[in-house]
Amino acid sequence: MSFSRRNFLIATGVAAGATTVLSACSSGNGGGSGSNKAPSVAKAKAATIAVGTKADSTGPAPEVAGAVKGGTIYTLDQIDWDHLDPAQLYSSYEGACSVLFLRGLTGYKIDSKGGTTLVGDLATDAGTATDGGKTWAFTLKDNVKWEDGSDVTIEDVRWTFERLFASFVTQGPRYPQGWLIGGDKYKGPYGGKHLDSIEVSGKTITFKLKEAHADFNFMVAMRGFSIVPKKHDTKEKYDKHPLSCAPYKIESRSIGKGATLVRNTHWVAETDPLRNAYPDKFVFQFGFQPLASTDRYIADQGNDQFTLSLLNEVAPERIQKVMTDPTLKKRVLTQVDTTCYYFAINTKRVTDVKVRQALNFAWPSKQLQQIRGGSLSTATATTIISPLTPGHKDFDLYGKKTKPLGDPDKAKALLKEAGKTGQRIVVAMQQSDNAVKQAVAIKTALTKAGFTPVVKQVDKTSFYSQIGQLDNQYDMFAAGWGPDWPAGYAVIQPCFDSSQIADGGVNWPQLKDASVDKAIAAATIEPDAKKAAKMWGDIDEQIMQLAAVVPDYNPIRNYFHGSKVGGVIYDSGNTCIALGKVYAAQA
Repeated sequence: MSFSRRNFLIATGVAAGATTVLSACSSGNGGGSGSNKAPSVAKAKAATIAVGTKADSTGPAPEVAGAVKGGTIYTLDQIDWDHLDPAQLYSSYEGACSVLFLRGLTGYKIDSKGGTTLVGDLATDAGTATDGGKTWAFTLKDNVKWEDGSDVTIEDVRWTFERLFASFVTQGPRYPQGWLIGGDKYKGPYGGKHLDSIEVSGKTITFKLKEAHADFNFMVAMRGFSIVPKKHDTKEKYDKHPLSCAPYKIESRSIGKGATLVRNTHWVAETDPLRNAYPDKFVFQFGFQPLASTDRYIADQGNDQFTLSLLNEVAPERIQKVMTDPTLKKRVLTQVDTTCYYFAINTKRVTDVKVRQALNFAWPSKQLQQIRGGSLSTATATTIISPLTPGHKDFDLYGKKTKPLGDPDKAKALLKEAGKTGQRIVVAMQQSDNAVKQAVAIKTALTKAGFTPVVKQVDKTSFYSQIGQLDNQYDMFAAGWGPDWPAGYAVIQPCFDSSQIADGGVNWPQLKDASVDKAIAAATIEPDAKKAAKMWGDIDEQIMQLAAVVPDYNPIRNYFHGSKVGGVIYDSGNTCIALGKVYAAQA
């Protein structure tokens, strides 16, 4: 998943029974030096995420050196949380915040150096696979409680996964719905019926899958599969105020403005290997653009010294100032990200592949990079699968590396061959000051290449709802996808398999190609990890030959924070700052 909005195996880079998997993120550069050299996306190394043991799954979480307990941590970010019901939660921004008050069966344990291990969170371990990966079992830990003091039960766990099938659940990850036996006909638990492929016995829950999935335990680590209490499930209303079984609970919330989290006194640290819970309180503040938050971090006054951002990064207007100042750069966590941001091309509206290829040749990659802050913040993408994700294949079909300013002559020639010179292209982008600048560059480049472009700014809060509609009125639109776990499957299948074409789906190009579908199906069941990874890279190139998207950039995250925020570590499993590790340093 990506912070842009949302993000989605025998064999997607992990062999059945494997104990390690490549993470989609490299280890970050903490920024302690004054160097302004950007990290290389192409040369970044993927970190390893091991599958931990039962011992690894016990709490408390590994201590952060120098950490102290107490105080308040604040945040400054652009937008409020869209969803808090785990079943509806599918952005890494919301996921980063939810780790403080939601827990799942498995999760990512982070050591003092940022090393990541998949372990049991509420489960006693990271799960047990049998039947070649078609059956998975997890046992619930003792002494885990909800914020009202009641026990988290195995029935709560079953309820959590069964309610994913309810009709009101439209926004979250949908792997269980497709993977579990009988999932295609099940309508959820509210009518009193259980899903037969989910069994409970004592404190153990067992999932029976249609096909082997060697990384089912990675899938259930997604924030969208955090546990919901059966007794307190309020269906649609649960989205506004979920119950906590983690270190913090929601004390108050003002939609669009902020929220305050305080300690959950019923949380037991010995059951939790992930979260340290140092601060007494978290105060989330919304409605701040990146330039405003960046300037406040530069000034570093008052409560801003105890503040960090989970969505906002160093603003493009200030990136040179911040990243070339050794004192300021010490307070920046720099991290190469696995997301590929691209412009999806609506293949139902732009049906001619030559026109779609022309859009790729015309793209002003270098100009857009400069507007976003230059090479310190982004690297030009030529593929859909990031260089940091298993399955990446290095290719550049549209000459972005040789002609980063675009190739208008090649684009014009393709339009002429297609008989589409002057074709009108409606481009949608999320509304922001920076997007306005990018829109000018896009319009200029497409006009030079022989198109008649119309660029529309769409409100952030409804953007993905609009582009997710099958009858949307846009020919191209900005989108982005990061893998839900480190695998080519988690990049390609949800976004380009024709089975995923639906209102609210994320096959945004509405690509329906039999050869692509056939290749996806074959790669999904390939048991050899190396062969599967190569197959996903080949599918990436196949999709790019069809020009279903214009790859735009891979992000280099630069998270700025106040001088008294300690323990700012990257969580490579959830691709965000590990909020459960931070602390408020004493004066």
